[in-house]
Amino acid sequence: MTERTAPELLRGRVVTPTEVIADGVVVVRDGTIAWVGEAANAAAAGWSGLPDPARHPVTVLPGLVDLHTHGGGGASYPDATTPQEALVAVLEHRAHGTTTLVASLVTAAPDTLRQRVAVLAALADVGEIAGIHLEGPFVSTVRCGAQDPALIQAPDADLTRELAALARGHLVTMTIAPELGGVAGVVDALIGAGALPSFGHTDASWRQTSDALADARTRLAATPGRRSGRATVTHLFNGMRPLTHRDPGPIPVFLAAAARGEAVVELIGDGTHVDPELVQSIFSLVGADNIALVTDAMAAAGMPDGAYRLGSQDVTVADGVARLTHGGAIAGGTAHLLDIVRTTVAGGVPLVDVVRAAATTPAAVLGDATIGALEAGRRADIVLTDDDLRVLSVRRAGTVVAP
Repeated sequence: MTERTAPELLRGRVVTPTEVIADGVVVVRDGTIAWVGEAANAAAAGWSGLPDPARHPVTVLPGLVDLHTHGGGGASYPDATTPQEALVAVLEHRAHGTTTLVASLVTAAPDTLRQRVAVLAALADVGEIAGIHLEGPFVSTVRCGAQDPALIQAPDADLTRELAALARGHLVTMTIAPELGGVAGVVDALIGAGALPSFGHTDASWRQTSDALADARTRLAATPGRRSGRATVTHLFNGMRPLTHRDPGPIPVFLAAAARGEAVVELIGDGTHVDPELVQSIFSLVGADNIALVTDAMAAAGMPDGAYRLGSQDVTVADGVARLTHGGAIAGGTAHLLDIVRTTVAGGVPLVDVVRAAATTPAAVLGDATIGALEAGRRADIVLTDDDLRVLSVRRAGTVVAP
């Protein structure tokens, strides 16, 4: 018989998917959350030895889950040629509270994508990342943002299947523009491989977007064992035709689908990509269960201003904002997900909703019910912060991984 370890009791302001417990306790044993509740009820539940809340006041959050990140700590997934290089970025975000992340590539030549997918699949095999996101190459040249327009290509279902095979079951999402010919074949290939379409970098009309979402929804509903029943939207507002009252474009379609619970929209709530007031409005319109806060972080996350690379593109970071050196388009983010949590809370969104969008909803996109919330039975991925939501320590499966 394996001897069980003594439980660890964490006390403070505890954020669950449904409430903030002002004086709560999270009990961790053998890498799993054993109990969550009011401190006043802990003794009756059989837990003794509560820490003194006055000695170390903390806020207890679930480990955060980022579905869209290109790098950090000076390392870039689109440029990493070995798993060790890519791991630098993983550890940078983990140290700041993101215990689960999806590594994102950018538009590149097919051979480059094959090589980078193989590198990231090795990290996914050993559980360092939750999977892979392909941002391109089947996107709009009109709304390419920091994607290299010279490397964008027409949708290719065979290439999609090849990349999914190289990912060895770890492909999570692929960003595609719904207006492009051949998208239906790519969506079919993605769903067949256990991945999800993520619509974005698009100049689509209202009708083209509606048709693509409806087709994806039908295909997902007909697929047993799917990761999720909902397509996602790559960084809503960024890299897509803007909303106007005579040319609505894709944005109102994405918002309506999210409000109906039929899609999950990514929001880069860093104060640079999307104004916090608009982020607050989107939470009010569609709800936290249909929003995934993401960083879109590139190599400069956690690093000083300077010169960086994002795939084939040169990037200059000034005053914490990353832009293409030639052209000036915003080229990813420089924040950690906990920074975005803090910015979004300061923008007026309730903490419980922000945490749900930064952990619980993205975990549901991954189809992983073992992470993303402070609930008994889930993996003990836990972030302790101070009252200002600045990280104090990070646990992953119960083990302290930072500081």
